[in-house]
Amino acid sequence: MAESLRDQLLKSGLVKEIREEKRTSPPPKQGGFSGQPYAGKQPRHGGGKPHGGRPGQGGGGSKPQGGQRPPRKDGEIDLAKAYAIRAQAEATERRRAEAEAAEQARLRKEKKRKVEDLLKGKALNLAEAEHVRHFPYGDKIRRVHVDTAQLAAINAGELGVVQQGGRYLVVDKVVIDELRGIAPEFIALMVDPNAPDASDDGVPDDLIW
Repeated sequence: MAESLRDQLLKSGLVKEIREEKRTSPPPKQGGFSGQPYAGKQPRHGGGKPHGGRPGQGGGGSKPQGGQRPPRKDGEIDLAKAYAIRAQAEATERRRAEAEAAEQARLRKEKKRKVEDLLKGKALNLAEAEHVRHFPYGDKIRRVHVDTAQLAAINAGELGVVQQGGRYLVVDKVVIDELRGIAPEFIALMVDPNAPDASDDGVPDDLIW
């Protein structure tokens, strides 16, 4: 029987040589076509986190950590501070107004007391007075009852009329002069005898008697 091709190769030593070449040759590359680099996953660096640090560290445009406000610009006033300044100014103004009102009330009370002390026992009004003397006071025409002598004295500037508690009192000129330095607004009638017409006080003549 003719020898097979394999037997002939074994005898000649070629088959052994081919086996040795297969044993010593490097294994073929996996994962792609021959001649191309391995396209597998790249190894992770630092647990898969990208380089460049955490968000908020370094780099422009990042927000400050801890919820801190960005620094205010020059001249910018915090809104809460502005409200506090306004509230303080209003409180100061309110205290000033209250102090002024209290002082005005004190002065009025003191003036009233002085007027009462000055006029105490000085009124010359008569219950049996038969005449009425009219005069303007407080944008209205007022009147006081006098007798004949008092009427003449008032027109001559020897007596005057003052207002106290809604009443009109006939008093001597000396009292009028003292009252002028304390509270002139209480003087209701005082004729100037040196005036061109001493009896001309703005009241019609038919109302004087």
